Amino acid sequence: MAYAIKTEICDPKAMTFAFPMQKTMYGGKHIAPGDVVFVFASENEGGQGLVGRAVVTSAEPVPRKPGVARQTPRVSIAVRCVASARQPLGRNELKRFKDWKDGKPETELNFKFYRQATNKIVGLSDATAAFLDGFF
Repeated sequence: MAYAIKTEICDPKAMTFAFPMQKTMYGGKHIAPGDVVFVFASENEGGQGLVGRAVVTSAEPVPRKPGVARQTPRVSIAVRCVASARQPLGRNELKRFKDWKDGKPETELNFKFYRQATNKIVGLSDATAAFLDGFF
């Protein structure tokens, strides 16, 4: 399975990234070493969307806080970039894909990243992973 992360990226041209205590949704908590992850620089943090394709080098679940009933699973990951995006893909390019049931990869990304605009790691369908591969 492939994943995507939307978070603050200080240096989009870096070859390695460490992302501690990231919120997960839509299967993102299953990310593991060796998985492909598409890295998006969060527009909420001044980023421009898709910056690279990476391979997860480590993944550790963050323990839940005792006494808190409802908690979003979190994971800390490290990744190594293997490719840089050749064209833009972010909120501006995805915002028109709002028919949540149309099955388009763009709609899946818009739904998972921007319907609830928090930074997070998400699991991707095979079709969406193949679509994102076209940006490299």
